[in-house]
Amino acid sequence: MTADEASPTARGLRTLELLQRHPGLTSADLAARLGVSDRAARRYVAILREAGISVDSTPGRYGGYRLGRGLRLPPLVFSSTEALGLVMAVLDGQHAAADAGTPVGAALGKIIAALPPDVGRQAALLREHALTAPERHAVRPDPTTTSRLVEAVAERRQVRLGYRPRSGPARTGVVDPWAVVVRGGLWYLLGHAHGPDAPRTYRVDRVGDVEVLDAGCTPPADLDAVAWLERHLGTGRAYRTRVRFAAPLADVAPWVSAAMGDLEALDDGSCRLSGTTDNPAMYANEWLAAVPHPCTVEGGPELRDAVAALARRLTASLT
Repeated sequence: MTADEASPTARGLRTLELLQRHPGLTSADLAARLGVSDRAARRYVAILREAGISVDSTPGRYGGYRLGRGLRLPPLVFSSTEALGLVMAVLDGQHAAADAGTPVGAALGKIIAALPPDVGRQAALLREHALTAPERHAVRPDPTTTSRLVEAVAERRQVRLGYRPRSGPARTGVVDPWAVVVRGGLWYLLGHAHGPDAPRTYRVDRVGDVEVLDAGCTPPADLDAVAWLERHLGTGRAYRTRVRFAAPLADVAPWVSAAMGDLEALDDGSCRLSGTTDNPAMYANEWLAAVPHPCTVEGGPELRDAVAALARRLTASLT
């Protein structure tokens, strides 16, 4: 942390942001989120009051700090580079943002309208004329559902959620939410499911009702959410896969993602990839075919059939 990030002014601004987003936080809540003592948290509230920002405090079990009614914060000011970078990032991550009829598109339009004329004109032109190709597998989850899950992760509280798996009936269960990760246009919730008593990955677009519970939870101290998701996507699927490559692990590894399975070196200098998949055809046509090394399918009849079908199609294209 830099000296500026740790300054009283910076802490005061962070306190203001927290009270805006979470009205009713106590001094203990603020202290935990800021990483300071209760006394220091109360001092940062005092800094806000000295700056003329109304902060009300209510005692009791359900009390806490709240910003005073009628508070008007200064408008955001963007440089040209910041504004255009924001529009580019939104279009890149949410291709439908060019459509003002979508929630993200409407929000982006409001931001552009609030910009200074010269900057706003550049941003509007960028939004109108920069064409975007939709991601093949992207699915946008419900914003309200996603917000509830992220809030539960931030507050470390259990959730009861309804879930619609790819196959089988919908189910409801209690989950310790660890993290929300975006990968390849899809949103995932990582957590520990209480029913099967095991770590699980949930597609957020398949989550139905979400109830945030009072019970707390704690994610693993050494959790690397992105790496955990990559490993988990390579296991637990419907069809097993096992492929042997006639090349050293160091040569094959750059072409293999964690979602394809675990790659291990063998004594003869080759390597083996073991994993699972829900879609053998995709595994063969998109993933396996992209690895530029000779291979043999050692396990998984579904994958073997998919590779055979790919080979027949490519052979037929030469006749």
